[in-house]
Amino acid sequence: MKADADKIKHPLDALNFFLADVRDGLGPYLAIYLLTVEKWNEASIGAVMSVAAIAGILAQTPAGALIDRTTAKRGLVILAAIVVTVGSVVLPLVPGFIFVATTQALTGVAAAIFAPALAAITLGIVGPKAFARRIGRNEAFNHAGNAVAAALAGALAYAFGPIVVFWLMAAMALASIASMLAIPATAIDHEVARGLHDVEAGGDAADDQPSGFKALLTSKPLMVFAAATVLFHFANAAMLPLVGQKLALVNNALGTTLMSACIVAAQLVMVPVAMLVGHKADVWGRKPIFACALAILILRGTLYPLSDNPYWLVGVQLLDGIGAGIYGALFPLVVADLTQGTGRFNVSQGAIATAAGLGGALSTFVAGMIIVAAGYSAAFLTLAAVTLLVQKA
Repeated sequence: MKADADKIKHPLDALNFFLADVRDGLGPYLAIYLLTVEKWNEASIGAVMSVAAIAGILAQTPAGALIDRTTAKRGLVILAAIVVTVGSVVLPLVPGFIFVATTQALTGVAAAIFAPALAAITLGIVGPKAFARRIGRNEAFNHAGNAVAAALAGALAYAFGPIVVFWLMAAMALASIASMLAIPATAIDHEVARGLHDVEAGGDAADDQPSGFKALLTSKPLMVFAAATVLFHFANAAMLPLVGQKLALVNNALGTTLMSACIVAAQLVMVPVAMLVGHKADVWGRKPIFACALAILILRGTLYPLSDNPYWLVGVQLLDGIGAGIYGALFPLVVADLTQGTGRFNVSQGAIATAAGLGGALSTFVAGMIIVAAGYSAAFLTLAAVTLLVQKA
C-alpha cells in the first residue's frame, strides 16, 4: 500500500490541483458574467444558480453510491471532466435563462462525482491511518489550483473580458483527465475505498448497502453532522457571489479581475490551513476545529457590510481561507470516522453533501431576494445570523 501511495503521490497532487477549478464550477464568475455582460438582475442570477445547483445536489447521493460499488472510479472522474469541459465551452453561445440553467445543471451533475471520488481514491490508495494527513495535502493542492486558476482568470479577463473563464475551466478539465490517467488503476484498493477496512471479508456491510438517506437516518451522529453542514453551507454559499456582485457594481470593467483577487487571496490562505488541519485533526479533535470555522463565517458576515471599498472586501475575503480551508479538509475525515467499517463511506458523503448542497442552493436564492428587498448589507447580516444559530446549537 505504501509503495503504491508513494508512486502516485505526484499524480494525485496534480489531479487535485487541476480539478480544483472544475469541481467548484463557474460559481461567482458566472454571476459576474451574467450581471455585467448579459445584464441580468440579482434575483434572476440567484434563481438560475439555485436551479442549476439543485440538479447537481440531487446527484450527490447516487454518485456516492455508484462510487462505493464501482471499480471504474478513474473512468467516472474522466467522464465527468469531459461533461464539464463541453458545458463550459458552449454556455456563452446561448445566454438565455433556460439554456444557462440546463447547461449548469448538467455540469453540476457531473461535478457531483469529483469530491467523493477523490476522497474514495485517496482512501483506497493510502488507507485509513494516513488518510487525515493525505486529505490535508489533497486540499492544499486543491486550493493552490484554485488560486492559480483565479489568478489566470483575473489576468486573462482583464485582457479579453469575462468570457475567458469558460475556456480556462475547459483547459483545467482536460489537464485533470491527463492527471487521472497517470494514476494506475491497480493502486486503488476498492474495498478500503468504501470504508470496509475493519470488516471481515464477506461481512454483511458489503452486501446490505442502504440508500444514502437511510444511512443518515439510522445514525444519529451523521444526522447531527448533516444538520450542521446544511446550515454552514446556507450561510456560506452566497457570500462570495455577493462580494463578486458588489465588486462588479463598484467597478464594472474590473469585476472579474477583482473577483479573482478575492479568490486568490482566500485560496492562498487555505493552503496552509488545510495542511494544518490534516496534521492536527487527530490531535486537536474535530469539534474544536469545526467551531473555529463557524466563528470565522460569522465574522465575515458582519464585516462585509462595513465598507464597499474593494480593498476592504478582498481583505475580509481572506477570512474565507480559514473557514473554507478547515471545512474542506475536515468533511471527509468526519464522515470517515462515522462510517468506519460499514462500507458506506462514499454514499454517506453523497447524502450529507446533498443535504448541505440544498442549503447552499437556497442560500443564493434567498440572498438574491433579500438584496432586491433590503440591500446587500441585510443579506450579509442575515447569513451571519444563521451561522450564529449553528454556533449556539
